Amino acid sequence: MSSAEKAEAGNNESNKIDLDNILRDEVGQFGKYQIVTVLLAALPVIFSAFASGEYIFTTARIPTRCRIPQCDGENPEYAPSWVLNAIPGSSNTSFENCERYQDRPQPNVTLSEECPADWFDGTQTVPCEDHVYENTLSVVYDFGMACDEWRRSQIGSIRTIGTLLVLPITGYVSDRWGRRVALTLNAFNTGWLGLVRSFVNSYEWFLALEVIESTIGAGAYSSCYILVTELVGPKYRVIVGATMSTMFALGQVFLGLIAWGVPTWRTLTQVIYAPQLLVVAYFWILSESVRWLMSRGRYEEAESVLKKVAKMNKKELSEKSLQALRETAEAEKKAEKPKEPWLVVLVLRSKIILLRCCVSPIWWITNTLVYYGMSINAVNLSGNRYLNYVYVALVEIPGYWTAILLLDRIGRKPVLITSYFLCAACQFAFAFLPDDMYAVSLTVYLLGKYAIAVVMTSVYVYTAELFPTKYRHSLFAFASMVGRLGSITAPLTPALALEVWSSLPSVLFGSLALLSGLLIFSTPETLGTKLPNTIEDAEHLSSRKMKS
Repeated sequence: MSSAEKAEAGNNESNKIDLDNILRDEVGQFGKYQIVTVLLAALPVIFSAFASGEYIFTTARIPTRCRIPQCDGENPEYAPSWVLNAIPGSSNTSFENCERYQDRPQPNVTLSEECPADWFDGTQTVPCEDHVYENTLSVVYDFGMACDEWRRSQIGSIRTIGTLLVLPITGYVSDRWGRRVALTLNAFNTGWLGLVRSFVNSYEWFLALEVIESTIGAGAYSSCYILVTELVGPKYRVIVGATMSTMFALGQVFLGLIAWGVPTWRTLTQVIYAPQLLVVAYFWILSESVRWLMSRGRYEEAESVLKKVAKMNKKELSEKSLQALRETAEAEKKAEKPKEPWLVVLVLRSKIILLRCCVSPIWWITNTLVYYGMSINAVNLSGNRYLNYVYVALVEIPGYWTAILLLDRIGRKPVLITSYFLCAACQFAFAFLPDDMYAVSLTVYLLGKYAIAVVMTSVYVYTAELFPTKYRHSLFAFASMVGRLGSITAPLTPALALEVWSSLPSVLFGSLALLSGLLIFSTPETLGTKLPNTIEDAEHLSSRKMKS
């Protein structure tokens, strides 16, 4: 290369400018425009929380008992005075839900409100042939699932499979047609499918619509998250991410309160899904992502958005910077990408990266299983089910911000290890606390949820920092996709508690949290290190040369 060519290449290199430079140096990393966008994005995020948690209430367990034909009339009382004569139990409020005493042979038995004990053989029990429900608030009554706990619980699991499928679908739509299209399409699908589901009269249709809705409508949160984080400067991305998580937690709080006020499942479904259709208007309200517009070669539209940002933030944006931004984007498109081995081969060649690809999915499985499992099981705790759900959602918020405060001060590993171990200790303590210690049990339960909320925020940051830039998205996606196994399993934990052992979910949560905390010791600290660009950089993360 001649000296003139070298000089030209050097000038081109010095003229390179990316969007982060524009945000940081000219239009503002987090000004009025970004604040308004975050506030607008909060509404779809809150609606996403409604959709992701509504099945906890619409499919909630209903206390039942066996119908006693010779004692129950047309409108039977759930807990009549004679209930212990016919059904095993310890009191008029605590008796078997799915069994009754065997009838004694009687020559002439007619319907009686007394239902004497000598009509039944107290030494033998038989399964219920028909049931009496305490209330008619959930689908358990409409679809006759009184003693079919597994059939009830699988609604949540099958719905969660849809949230796994929606990720690549929404990713494709988002990258092909834009973030706004992905957001409005998901919100529209969620709204109309939820409303249709509120009118169905069969279990099969209800289940089908649950999974269809989550498959083509549960991507609104990720669309909002990407749209917002792509608009703010590097300094504020973690804070904005925590803000989105906080909005999701507030959505769960509002859901619990709405469900308390509107407990009937059909009406509740209509109340929380109808407003989702309003998000379609965001296609005209929100601006498209500048990064997406640049990646598609739509430079005039991208520059128009940046000028709008600068104007609202009261900043000056030079034409020279816009021209340099366009030239940089064009140069990146024209740059030839060298051929490299398949990523799986590269991972298998590196024992260190392979180890991280094995342990990070375990962290994610633990996170999703414990996080969603605790929210789902909250409605089965003693006391008011709606308030319990609200408390469990509220305690997430300080957890998110604790992570933000501590990650850059004491390091990633100390925060994760301490939080995992605290969560494990709370789970084991809750499993073996006496049933009559309601206040202590609830406090321990909330502390466990707080700990897993700290982990949820921290593990996003830590996992991304362990992998090289070139493959970060793919390897991060692998860990989080495998982690969905935890969220698919979480809805089944109430059935495990009822059918196997009441403390089994807590012991399972605690064991996985303990294992994940121990596995953190096998990976390096990333605080104060440069983000690795290559696999070699990632392998030497803990060495001095990778320190910032």
